Amino acid sequence: MNKPLRRISLFCGLLVLALLIRTNWLQYVKAEELSTRKENRRVQIAQYATERGNIIVAGEPITGSAVTNGSDYKFKRTYKDGPLWAPVTGYASQAFGSTQLESLEDGILTGNDDRLFFDRTIGMFTGEKKQGGNVVTTLNPAAQKAAFDKLGSKKGAVAAIDPRTGAILALVSTPSYDPSSFAGNSTADGKAWNELKDSEDKKLVNRALRETYPPGSTFKVVTAAAALEHGVVQDINAPTDTPEPYILPGTKTQLPNSHTGCEKASLNEALRISCNSVFANMGDKVTRDKMVETAQKFGFNNDKIDTPVRAFASVYDKTMGKDGNAQSAIGQFNTAATPLQMAMVTAAIANDGKLMKPYMVDNLTAPNLDVIEKHEPTEMSRPLSAANAQKVQQMMVNVVDAGTGTKAKINGTTVGGKTGTAQHGEGNKKRPYAWFISYAENPDGSSPVAVAVVIEDSEADREDISGGGLAAPVAKAVMEAVLKTQG
Repeated sequence: MNKPLRRISLFCGLLVLALLIRTNWLQYVKAEELSTRKENRRVQIAQYATERGNIIVAGEPITGSAVTNGSDYKFKRTYKDGPLWAPVTGYASQAFGSTQLESLEDGILTGNDDRLFFDRTIGMFTGEKKQGGNVVTTLNPAAQKAAFDKLGSKKGAVAAIDPRTGAILALVSTPSYDPSSFAGNSTADGKAWNELKDSEDKKLVNRALRETYPPGSTFKVVTAAAALEHGVVQDINAPTDTPEPYILPGTKTQLPNSHTGCEKASLNEALRISCNSVFANMGDKVTRDKMVETAQKFGFNNDKIDTPVRAFASVYDKTMGKDGNAQSAIGQFNTAATPLQMAMVTAAIANDGKLMKPYMVDNLTAPNLDVIEKHEPTEMSRPLSAANAQKVQQMMVNVVDAGTGTKAKINGTTVGGKTGTAQHGEGNKKRPYAWFISYAENPDGSSPVAVAVVIEDSEADREDISGGGLAAPVAKAVMEAVLKTQG
């Protein structure tokens, strides 16, 4: 073979080798990435070619599937009581993708998860059509409905947790939306989506997990825990050295109280009537760094709280000065919390200082209902000792029995709570947020439910907005629903 032919042969051989390498690279190395790209229409068609598995609440599906006419996508998602459950399910839309459980557990719901390989293989031999698995939640339908109905037309959110396990019992955000209204890809679906996307009420936002608010006076239970844990207070009924008026440290600014009787008030009395001065004073004495330490044990400043839907991080500022720390100790300044976070705070106190990791998926099942993954309750942290938790419990019970939280009383049941009215906006001119956190006890002293309620806006006059007046009745309804459900 002459030299030019050898060169041509070598060049052609290199081209063939490059083609083989490229083909194998695409087929084996890049295969998964290419097959899951959102631009790959075949993947989208396959995703909706079969009925999805269901999201289950108390043994009943709250989702379904319906045949789509005139589309490449054979099935679309349907929802039972969509607005009630949207903060739990999220949505699965042919045109607009998916969120929350619908997205995170898509592999199980479509049947594509590797753990369902055996079921798919058996189906190939038996001729059975492909089926999706199911996502079984921890939600309590009575508690969910009680929260949704009580919030009504108000903007707000509710998160309820079983303190003993961390299981989420209710997760409500209002105003809500119906995921069925844009589950397809028709013109009507597009119109419904655009109306929701552009809504001033932010209906698509899950306020319970993904909206933070100044927690106001509900945060005082965190400050009480810090004061006890760090030895600033031993006796919750002993007078404090809080002056009246109280001047924010390093400033000439007086911190006002909404009630009289706060001068030298004990921690117990100060929580009962919600004295700003006492808890700002306690926060200053604890110091910023130790307040941060306690807040973080409750879950603040943690951006990886997955339920499995990830919650926004709640914030306790690590860099503020002494005056900022004093204001933050009463739930103002830069302090911000999700309703889930304040439910976690309440749950840890109710559970004698043990914070369990919150979760809302109990198990995942195959199409034949075999359990393929089961959640095991996990301890997250110990923000305070059992002895100190019981002291804070006493203080919270006092708030409900004889303080600002009397509207949360339940006959024959011990209830602990804390009200909050959080100022916000430039110069605090906007309507305040109404908060209430609470827990209810079983006769044996254990707590089956801890609740956090925030009402973002209301039709009430500004001076009538309070956690005790607006939010406490919502929390009471949720607690009663859980207590009745457990028999």
